[in-house]
Amino acid sequence: MPSLWVDADACPRVAREIIVRAAERTATPTWFVANHAIPLPPSKWVRALAVSHGFDAADHEIVARLVAGDLLITSDLPLAMEAIEKGAAVMTTRGEMLDRSNIRARVQMRDFMETLRASGEHTGGPKGYADTDRREFANALDRWLAKNA
Repeated sequence: MPSLWVDADACPRVAREIIVRAAERTATPTWFVANHAIPLPPSKWVRALAVSHGFDAADHEIVARLVAGDLLITSDLPLAMEAIEKGAAVMTTRGEMLDRSNIRARVQMRDFMETLRASGEHTGGPKGYADTDRREFANALDRWLAKNA
């Protein structure tokens, strides 16, 4: 049975709640990994893993523990690329699946935008997490779990 791995440092609270409900409903082992304590309800299926506060410590722990066939939930594109290279499925908290066909272009765009920001260009930030994002994520997670869990 695949496990769910959640890059919990930047996971919106509403997405965290969706993940917990889905893990309970489908009896899917789920790990929330962060460099701080994550408040989670008591559960047989959901666990929090707090790692050291070092740079990318949570990312390194996730990559070390996930296996091919697991699902990683993250919006961290370099982490997503590492997980895909290990054979894991990757989904953003907006319900978008990342895979070998789209991850490189996404990482290149991210790097380009970082370069613009470093040169003083104001590029804005990501849009807020809206109800449509919540619905898209919940539906995408349900589809993945129905197919893979």
